[in-house]
Amino acid sequence: MTRFPFPVPFGWYQLAWSDELAAGEVWPLYYFGRDLVLWRDSEGAAHLQDALCPHLGGHLGHGGHVEGCELQCPFHGWKFDAEGRNSEIPYSDKVNRKARLTTYPVIERNGLLMAWYHPFGAEPSWEIPEIPEFNDPDAFSPMVRRTVEIPAAWQEIAENQVDAAHFRYVHNTDQVPEVTLYETDGPLARMRSIQRFPTPRGVVDGRIDVDTYGPGFGVIRFSGIVDTVLMGCNVPVTSDECELRFSFTVRKLGDDAATSTVGDAFVEEVTRQVIEDIPIWKYKGHVTKPALADNDGPYLKFRKWASQFYAEGVDLDRAVYPPRRPPKPRPEPEGTRKLTASSRLKQEDVIRADMMSG
Repeated sequence: MTRFPFPVPFGWYQLAWSDELAAGEVWPLYYFGRDLVLWRDSEGAAHLQDALCPHLGGHLGHGGHVEGCELQCPFHGWKFDAEGRNSEIPYSDKVNRKARLTTYPVIERNGLLMAWYHPFGAEPSWEIPEIPEFNDPDAFSPMVRRTVEIPAAWQEIAENQVDAAHFRYVHNTDQVPEVTLYETDGPLARMRSIQRFPTPRGVVDGRIDVDTYGPGFGVIRFSGIVDTVLMGCNVPVTSDECELRFSFTVRKLGDDAATSTVGDAFVEEVTRQVIEDIPIWKYKGHVTKPALADNDGPYLKFRKWASQFYAEGVDLDRAVYPPRRPPKPRPEPEGTRKLTASSRLKQEDVIRADMMSG
């Protein structure tokens, strides 16, 4: 029995930050429920391919190495080019034209290394835009990075986009965002909201505006305290678990120390709220037909938009998809006793449970 009814959706996904992968490096990866190999050739181009050699199954990410613009298998020395074709067998005069690695389209943009995944090999059907703030070092700070592992399907995590009410009860925020717009256009979804941020000098009026390009890439712009831009990249490890990668930049305030202090505090608050969501995602069930309140967010509109990314289809044959059985009948509760954002600004202490355990 699956944890969620959803397969891995197709789309663009971040595998790394571009500066992490040097020329000649080979990485074993496991995303989309597949063994993968990521490598950068001697000319600087990055490539993502299925990792198991079609000869006898050697894993190209463990011991494979780059020779020029080819990747050599550690098992028998077979070489493969950037298109996945067998380009050399060192102990044969012929290549094997049927031996081919599945190869995924790769782009490098906004400091991110991203690959296109589709279960049936369809070509990319939308583009990832250039985000101006991450390409303007004079006006915006250097990128700050965070990675969080989430034991839930992509769609369960992404529903937070339209769930304003949970901020009051999960994150104990003093103010709940007011969603003023949610609209979709093909793979693009837009959300606009008003947010009032607590600060040591009182409440400041601001905004949270989100542009989402398919399941794997979103841009969140926070304004009010300091202009902060977040690229949020949700990468499915399997259909039931994801890795969230966050890339932040902050508009420079004219003083590096002030920019760093304000920016770091904002980054830590956003990261803290994501971690607070983990016990909810880990233990919630997926309700196929939710019993919604009249002031709940546009869940059904979001779900209709999300459904277009499942090339393998979704079989919603149960009313509820429950969480996995706990390790014992009376598990230790996970979660936290939460402070409001204004209380955290005052550095009031609280006993917190370890939300990452279990």
